[in-house]
Amino acid sequence: MNALQTPAPSLAQRYGAQVRRRITVLLLLLGLLLLVFATDLGTGPAGITWHTVWQGLHAPQQLDEGTRVILWELRLPYAVMAVLVGAALGLAGAQMQTVLNNPLASPFTLGLSAAASVGASLAIVTGFTAWGLGPELALPLCAFGGAVFAALIIHVLAWRWGASVNGVVLFGIALMFSCEALLWLLQFLADSNALQQIVFWSMGSLGRSTWPKIGVLTTVLLVCALWTQSQAWSLTALRNGEDHARSSGVAVERLRLESLVRVSLLSGTALAFVGTIGFVGLVGPHIARLSLGEDHRFYLPASALAGALMLSCASILSKVLLPGVVLPIGIVTALVGVPVFMLLVLRHQGGLRT
Repeated sequence: MNALQTPAPSLAQRYGAQVRRRITVLLLLLGLLLLVFATDLGTGPAGITWHTVWQGLHAPQQLDEGTRVILWELRLPYAVMAVLVGAALGLAGAQMQTVLNNPLASPFTLGLSAAASVGASLAIVTGFTAWGLGPELALPLCAFGGAVFAALIIHVLAWRWGASVNGVVLFGIALMFSCEALLWLLQFLADSNALQQIVFWSMGSLGRSTWPKIGVLTTVLLVCALWTQSQAWSLTALRNGEDHARSSGVAVERLRLESLVRVSLLSGTALAFVGTIGFVGLVGPHIARLSLGEDHRFYLPASALAGALMLSCASILSKVLLPGVVLPIGIVTALVGVPVFMLLVLRHQGGLRT
């Protein structure tokens, strides 16, 4: 009987099966993202058919001028930017949750989004003239500067003064409320035209997407993704605890600093181009963690894919919830993200993990 029994799989075989399963999940996420991306291209008030979309992608010269402009100058940049911004925020959120060991950490909850809004609002209220730049450059640069400045403040308060990871979260929450107060002050001082611009920008919108902006964000995302992936082993070790990471040879403080730099670049660049978009960097990493676990070789790309998928779905919803009207995408992500955020808070009501 013993000779006929099937031998138990070895450790190497079980590991190989686990890796294949995770790769399969990544491919499924990628395939689902491509499907949603195609749906996003075919959705909109213009009523362009699927056949026209396909024809316009591989043979744009066969389309009339109006349809070609709608597809290549409006819908395609809109859909591509949704993928890139979602991926950037998802990847940034995954790193923040790892280095802070906190499931509620994200660029939105730690004040980076609010700081970007303050920077953009300052550019709007001053009429862009104080910066010596036109609105196309001044607004995204000021928004990016606000996000980077906020990340720098968090870093100085946290690690220069030896704060714990919970202290970092508290610093971020305090910074978020401070930035909200500054934003209210700028709105109070703004005239009616500037106030309208601030309100529209703070809602988050993909309508300002252009190919040069897509090129900048693509470059930042690729550089940060490759840089982060090169430290996947160290981030996985850190997730198992600081003592474990240090005993494995990981320079924890340096890893946190480099991660914060990447988070600043990713979230600052993304938010500078599209405005305030919350909860993608919070929810996307949780989807990836539930699907693939904590191995950052797979968790990091899955977080980017999940964030891109979430924002692409929100892009579709923003165009179909009210026929003939394209809602600001920040409203849609907030409507979806708030219930998920509350569930996470209730799940960890006993206290934040350290």
